[in-house]
Amino acid sequence: MTQGGNAPLTAARVTVEVTAPKALDVSGLLLTEAGKVRSDDDFVFYNAPNGPGVTHRPAAAGSPDAIIVDTAAVPAGISKIVVTASPDEAGATFAGIEPTATVRDAATGEVLVTFTSPALGRETALIVVEVYQRNGAWKVRAVGQGYANGLAGIATDFGVSVDDQPAPAAAAAPVTPVAPPAPAPAPAAPTPPPAAGPLDPRLAMASAPPMPQSAPPMPPAPPAAATAPSLTKVTLDKGRVSLTKGGSVSLEKDGKPFLSSIRMGLGWEPAGRGRNIDLDASCLAFDAKREKLDTAWFMKLGIFNGAIVHSGDNLTGEGGGDDESITVHLNGLPPEVCGLVFVVNSFSGQKFTEVKNAYCRLVDAGSNQELVRFDLTHSESRTGVVMCKLVRQYSGEWVMTAIGEYVDAKTARAMVKPAASML
Repeated sequence: MTQGGNAPLTAARVTVEVTAPKALDVSGLLLTEAGKVRSDDDFVFYNAPNGPGVTHRPAAAGSPDAIIVDTAAVPAGISKIVVTASPDEAGATFAGIEPTATVRDAATGEVLVTFTSPALGRETALIVVEVYQRNGAWKVRAVGQGYANGLAGIATDFGVSVDDQPAPAAAAAPVTPVAPPAPAPAPAAPTPPPAAGPLDPRLAMASAPPMPQSAPPMPPAPPAAATAPSLTKVTLDKGRVSLTKGGSVSLEKDGKPFLSSIRMGLGWEPAGRGRNIDLDASCLAFDAKREKLDTAWFMKLGIFNGAIVHSGDNLTGEGGGDDESITVHLNGLPPEVCGLVFVVNSFSGQKFTEVKNAYCRLVDAGSNQELVRFDLTHSESRTGVVMCKLVRQYSGEWVMTAIGEYVDAKTARAMVKPAASML
């Protein structure tokens, strides 16, 4: 198999062996549709070798570390078993190592499929393959996704408690506020009009000190001049909206929320020659302090109990229409979700200068009507782009803003900091 490819399993009980020039520790995680373990018992490795339907087989003479999956014994509610590997030597990386996964019929030893990971670098852990269920049938997919923070990074991503993990960097430093607190105005001076572009007042409220009770009330802002286009609120009243970089549109019509479920479609043209361009679309969810709550991406298709659902991975950009899409049920989002940032990464490593006609569009998930479109009119020699954001205002209104900023990032994980800075 090649990276991203999948194949049906022709045996109900399979052994997934992972080999490399150096000794590896292999483990397995049982995941629900939400992409999380149910408890730490769903993490199967050398210190906890037995899980429901999944067993760790330690390396012995002539046989490497392996995970055995008995699909008939996998409990209901588990849709995927992720097989991971990490170097046995402390501090070692995958640089110069290309691990190979061999999936065998556990009863006969017959080789069903093999997959060799692409060249890696500083990564210290790897999601090698996943055994998953689709429409009642079991399949295997080649993943090859590296992690620089070891097996603990993979485990915590999927909901396993790792006691020896250091505190996240975000907790060690205060969150940068959206805007510094404004000084109290003099009683006679009117408040200046708000800056162009939507801001979530809760983001500012989260970082600003409370107003003393004795302070005089702030006078209302004067109405914006009708001739100032930068202060004109763009809505869906007139139908489809085409945004340029930095432009915003409120998801309202006739002064009322217009949408309950939306679909963000992202597309691009495949490479004309050479390697396929594997772009990955993801949705990062943040709270009022710009701290990440969760991520919908090709390794985790549903978050917030299905309020955000990813369509799945497209490895080449082939085919008409959207290459990947993410559906958001706005009414189903938890109240702590204040901002959604939609990003695209070049997982295969090509720069966006090799990608043509990248775009994102907002579609009414109910009627399939395209409402907002943002076409990237230029590209940069980088591997990631923040396409747009959806921000929930204090009133409950959602506002979409086209961003189109490029960064050096190949994975959704690497997009968290730049995405947060653009809220």
